[in-house]
Amino acid sequence: MTNLASLLESHPFADDEELLLTIDRAVTVGEARNQARAFAAELKANGVEPGQAVIVQRPNSPEAVVAMVGTWLAGAVYVPAGIRQPRAEVEASATIMKPAALIGPHGMDRSHSAPARYGDDVAFVTWSSGTTGRPKAILHGHAAYLELLDRVLKPLRGQKSSEPPRPSGPSRPAPNLIPVSLALNAGIYNALFGLRAGAALVIMERFETRTFARLVRRFAIRSTVLPPAAMTMLTGDDQIADLAPLRYVRSITAPLSPLAARGFTEKFGVTVLNGYGLAEVGEVIGWTAADARAHPEKVGAAGRPHPGVDVKVVGENGDAVATENAGELLVRPPRMASGYAGGDNLEDRIDSEGYVRTGDVARCDADGFVWIEGRLDDVINRGGNKVFPEQVEDVLRLNPRVRDAAVVARRDDRLGQVPVAYVVGDATSAELNALCRQHLAAYKVPVAFNEVADLPRNEVGKVLRRVLAARDATLAPSAPPPGIG
Repeated sequence: MTNLASLLESHPFADDEELLLTIDRAVTVGEARNQARAFAAELKANGVEPGQAVIVQRPNSPEAVVAMVGTWLAGAVYVPAGIRQPRAEVEASATIMKPAALIGPHGMDRSHSAPARYGDDVAFVTWSSGTTGRPKAILHGHAAYLELLDRVLKPLRGQKSSEPPRPSGPSRPAPNLIPVSLALNAGIYNALFGLRAGAALVIMERFETRTFARLVRRFAIRSTVLPPAAMTMLTGDDQIADLAPLRYVRSITAPLSPLAARGFTEKFGVTVLNGYGLAEVGEVIGWTAADARAHPEKVGAAGRPHPGVDVKVVGENGDAVATENAGELLVRPPRMASGYAGGDNLEDRIDSEGYVRTGDVARCDADGFVWIEGRLDDVINRGGNKVFPEQVEDVLRLNPRVRDAAVVARRDDRLGQVPVAYVVGDATSAELNALCRQHLAAYKVPVAFNEVADLPRNEVGKVLRRVLAARDATLAPSAPPPGIG
């Protein structure tokens, strides 16, 4: 049976070469292997059996990677918890997962009285974003995740074989910089991606702009991943003038504003590439360097489907729509997550042809590039006219005094729904109304502009629109700006 622990066990580096790096220390391949084996032995000594879950709460560190691999060596299911995650949330995860052990920052401190047993192939659990409802526990399989890694690596290298090369010497890939939490799917994916590529891992304890810039220079990072919020922080940091030798950044975890991408590129000369995936299916759409060189006018698209991935865009009746028309995006990867824990059913999202309904609105152009328009749940139906919040938010950010913005639906007796804006910054409502009317059709202009100190976001930076919408429902309706009805 395929086990992701093999990515460390068979890593091409010699035992004395540094594999897990931070700003101030390093762990060699040999040390990492020995520590992972010791972790596995400790789990077994404490009664953890194959197929049982282990919740591990570790800071972003080499120890988090070691614990993950050690859990797999013991045949158990790895359930990461963020180091700053409240105890109540960790306990809620335990209620769903029924783990055999819960390992906190200071060691093993609790075992579940009746631990659940999962399938032999289940490797680890991550959680859906929870932007539109309760987060779900996603069960990721060893074999499916290995296929995902090779699915993305193959077009990047132009390989015909699914087996990655074992580089050495000058041809060895640059270290893989991980600027996101290793308790999240994005962090785990990028750690395993680096190991599968035969690279070292550079782990940031937490994202800080100056530390990021130092690590890029120190390890000659030419390509990395960043959430949109991190790109915005870097663009806005006047103390950072360049990020050489960085050339490419792939946007992850949340939708990227084209405006934010342009600002980052203009300041640093770094090409920003989108990508698209779901935790349940992994990355299914993305860019290659060749596509970036050949189609600079397409930057802003999510990219093209990876090899072996089928996509289609359907209308409300479920039929495929014409090229360039928007509809719900459905994807069919070669493999996907095993399902959900806790009673949720992944099969409910899969149609008769094996396509997964993503809940995202997209369109495909004539060259096969996929453009994400927004979330189906977020589309505002204003008297039959569809308003995509992301489009309005991009216009609001054109005002230099707007640091952040989000648009949600407000119920309206006459029109059904109307858009309402929440803005971080000190631009006036009159200014924002005039800006929106300059760039948008009248029905897309928000009926109110509310100034707030910040926007509610989840751990990966996605705006929690349901939280804003619930907050808005408690406010007295504001009078629409002049000329808007």
